[in-house]
Amino acid sequence: MTGRYQEIYDRSIADKEGFWAEAAESLSWYKKWDRVLDDSNAPFYRWFEGGMVNTCFNALDRHIENGRGEQAALIYDSPVTDTVETFTYNRLRDEVARLAGALHAKGVTKGDRVIIYMPM
Repeated sequence: MTGRYQEIYDRSIADKEGFWAEAAESLSWYKKWDRVLDDSNAPFYRWFEGGMVNTCFNALDRHIENGRGEQAALIYDSPVTDTVETFTYNRLRDEVARLAGALHAKGVTKGDRVIIYMPM
């Protein structure tokens, strides 16, 4: 490892809490964390304790809000089916909303756990 990568890596080891707190600032938080790392019950560490994020919002919506809605968010490339398809942030958000609606129609609510089998 050399150069900038090594510098970043070294900092992540030397000051893990500061490093990850700085990285976490680039996300949208509904509630900011109370503590970056709770290591009081090692090896059962808790990161960003007290914080609350919406993963879907951070993956899609915030990019759309920042004007990237028509940019490619996902490129599906299957050599098995010889299919290549590009999903923009807008389209991917709409597909995610459609799936969420289907799950809701099946009675899935907040706190439920769902396994979606996705064969190769």
